[in-house]
Amino acid sequence: MPSQQVAIDRVFHALGDSTRRAILQKLSSGPVTVSRLAKPLKITLAAVVQHLQVLEDSGLVQTEKTGRVRTCSIEPRGLTLAERWISERRSLWERRLDRLGQFLAEEDKNRS
Repeated sequence: MPSQQVAIDRVFHALGDSTRRAILQKLSSGPVTVSRLAKPLKITLAAVVQHLQVLEDSGLVQTEKTGRVRTCSIEPRGLTLAERWISERRSLWERRLDRLGQFLAEEDKNRS
């Protein structure tokens, strides 16, 4: 499997979990410590760390440890990868639907 496909698979796997999406939502406001991320999620700190590992492996989040405090921030490149993949599929289907619309218009025209 090409590395680009592996990267896309990791991003969509990470986005497939509601807890990870909630973490990304929180990080969209700016960097947050792991302990602050865990509070509203009502899951253990260890579970948050596991979710963060998946997000970091997918390229959606980056973490930085200073002393005993680990701070997380969103990594826009991971989202850009997903956005590009979706955009390519949308463009493909828009072209197909445009051609279908033209075909149907011609059919209507020929029936008249």
